[in-house]
Amino acid sequence: MPSWRDGKLGLPVREAIKIFPELEKYLDERGRLDLSNRRARILYNKAITRVVFDIEVEYHPKGLITTPISRFIFLKTFLRGGEKVLEIGTGHTAMMAIMAAKLFKCDVIATEIEDEFFEYARANIERNNVGVKLIKSMGEVIEGLILMEEKFDAIFSAPPYYEKLTKGGLTEREGVGGGRYGEAFSIRILEEGWQYLKKNGKVALFLPDKPSLLEVVIKRGVELGYTYCDIKFKVGTRCRHSLIFFKR
Repeated sequence: MPSWRDGKLGLPVREAIKIFPELEKYLDERGRLDLSNRRARILYNKAITRVVFDIEVEYHPKGLITTPISRFIFLKTFLRGGEKVLEIGTGHTAMMAIMAAKLFKCDVIATEIEDEFFEYARANIERNNVGVKLIKSMGEVIEGLILMEEKFDAIFSAPPYYEKLTKGGLTEREGVGGGRYGEAFSIRILEEGWQYLKKNGKVALFLPDKPSLLEVVIKRGVELGYTYCDIKFKVGTRCRHSLIFFKR
């Protein structure tokens, strides 16, 4: 498993500064990194991605700052290695698609809808020399975009889950999931994904610790015939859920 030399995931700030000296100016008087600063977060996460995972990424100036540790832990909850997988909405970093291909040796197809994010994702995939097949969505989720004869061991996504656009800098497509609790996009993946899964295939969703959202997504998944497993984990101060649905 990838790790820093102390055996833990993550990277000490002082080590990150050796890679990106610019980070020094974002330290407070106690040597703590100001992670409220977007530039500091980008540089620190780029350092982690490079040192811990041997992956190089460039972030879109206005895109979500994807954190590598939480994404890796999420992937570990359902990948064992060598699977054929589909990621819905890989984002501008294509980080999880790259990790799945490079670290888990998966056969990866990934989709992205935003034009600029698609180009960043393509550049990041090429930069890391991984065999991810990137497909441009025009609004489709799975149906009408992925060939019906394609069957996957796993379909995964970090779907949008807000009820409405927030002030956090996300684009509407990045952030707004639709529905009463932000559940609509996640449910659409479950509904459309069933016919694209192999027997015993799974859909894995990276979701926040938001009970109302989790409950309605789980309810719909069970109605569709899935069994499920909810794995809660913590990275830094935030709790996240790997909500895994199994086709039996």
